[in-house]
Amino acid sequence: MKIHTDIADFRGVQRPVLTTGTFDGVHLGHQVILDRLGSVARREGGESVLFTFHPHPRMVLHPNDNDLRLLNTPTEKHRLLEQAGLDHLLVVPFSRAFSRMHALEYVRDILVNQLGVHALVIGYDHRFGRNREGDIGLLRQLGEAYDILVEEIPAQEIDHVKVSSTKVREALLAGDVARATALLGYAYMINGVVVKGAQRGRTIGWPTANIGGVDPYKLIPGDGVYAITATTPQGKFQGMMNIGVRPTVEEHGERTVEAHLFGLDSEIYGEAITVRLHHKLRDELRFESMDAMKVRIAVDKEEALRVLRDI
Repeated sequence: MKIHTDIADFRGVQRPVLTTGTFDGVHLGHQVILDRLGSVARREGGESVLFTFHPHPRMVLHPNDNDLRLLNTPTEKHRLLEQAGLDHLLVVPFSRAFSRMHALEYVRDILVNQLGVHALVIGYDHRFGRNREGDIGLLRQLGEAYDILVEEIPAQEIDHVKVSSTKVREALLAGDVARATALLGYAYMINGVVVKGAQRGRTIGWPTANIGGVDPYKLIPGDGVYAITATTPQGKFQGMMNIGVRPTVEEHGERTVEAHLFGLDSEIYGEAITVRLHHKLRDELRFESMDAMKVRIAVDKEEALRVLRDI
C-alpha cells in the first residue's frame, strides 16, 4: 500500500477507484466497502484508493470538544488497511476551508480535476460537502455528468445491528469486548509502552506491566478485568488486564491500564506492547483486604485461561 499526503503529488495512479471516509476502526462494514473497492478496481483495470483526512474533522470543527476517542491510531489504521489489500491511502490535512466546499465543488475540483477518479464506491450513509448537503442521489447525478461510475454499498448488519464505528465505541465503553470483536472482525487492540508503576503487584505475587504512551485520542474500554493476549519483543503471551482506578490499593487513584502476562519472567520496562482484549472477566471491585484480592485474581486467571484456550 502506498501512502500519499498531498493531493498535488497524487500522480500515476491508473483509473483510480475511490472511496472516502474516516474509516475509524476499519470494522466489518468498512471491510465490505474495501472488498468491493478492490473488486471494482480489478474489473475496471484500476487501483483502489481511500481518500481520508488527518486530523479527524471533529478536532478541527470542534476544537474544544475533548470527548473524541478513536478506535485506531494512525499506525493501527494503516496496518489494517494494508491487510485489507488497499492499493493507495491518500491522507490530507482537514481544514475549515475544506469543510466549507460545496458538494459540486468537491466532486468537480477534487475528485475529477485533481484526482481523476474513474469510479466511486460509497457506504450507504455517505454525506459530503458543506453542511453535509451531498448524498448518493447527487453523487449519481454528478457521476453521469463527469463520467464516473458510482456504486453504493448497503448497511452491513450483524444480529440486526448496523455495523458502525459508533456501535463499536458503545460496546467497548460498556466493556462488551466480545460484541466489539464481532463488529470489528478482530480483537480490539491497545498499543503502548511498558512503564514503571508503584510495583504493588509484585508484593502479592501478581506483577503487572503498566501500559503508558497510549495515544491520547485512543478509546480505552470501560473499567474492568479482561482476558487478553499481548505481544512484546519477548513474544506473545496470554494474560489478564485491569482497567480502572485500583480502589483496593488507592483511595482516589488515577485510571490506569495494567496487564499481568502469564509466563513472562523478565523485565520489559520501556518496551513496546500490543494488547488485544478478548473477553471481560468482571467489573473492577474493591476488596476488603489484599488477601481477598489475591484469591480473586487467582480465580480470574483460571477463567482467563479457559476463555483464551482456543486463541
